[in-house]
Formats: sequence, C-alpha cells, structure tokens
Amino acid sequence: MAWVTWEPIRRQLCDRVGEEVALEAKLVYPAAHLPESPPRVLAHRCSHWADCNSMEGQACIWAGTHAEYDPFQFASAD
Repeated sequence: MAWVTWEPIRRQLCDRVGEEVALEAKLVYPAAHLPESPPRVLAHRCSHWADCNSMEGQACIWAGTHAEYDPFQFASAD
C-alpha cells in the first residue's frame, strides 16, 4: 500500500515571519510491489504557513495565499 508524508526539502530564512522556515513537500511513496517507482509530489507548504496566514495581507505560494509570489525562488539552497 502506498503511504503519504510531508518531508522537508530545504530550510530558508523568511523575511515575513523573521525566522528560518522549512519548505516541505507532500510525497506519496509507491506500494511495496513497485519499489523502483520514485515518490510523487502532491503539494508544497511552509512550516510556518499558519503563522504567516494569521498576519495581515497575502503571504506567498508556500503559505497558499498568493499563487504568483515565491520569495524563495531565487534564494540559494543551504
């Protein structure tokens, strides 16, 4: 049976919340009888999405409130 989990893909400093956040991907791993298949990415989120969404104004694509703004797009990975 397939299983689903949220896994961190990188950590970045977020100017909006003023601290480091984990950027996470929701992955679906294949069933045991398909071990050579890679996991599928279903969604992305930020570890501080709830804090960010409680602030005034739109946040970003990682918080789910602004589909066109990705503050981490051009940031270098750790």
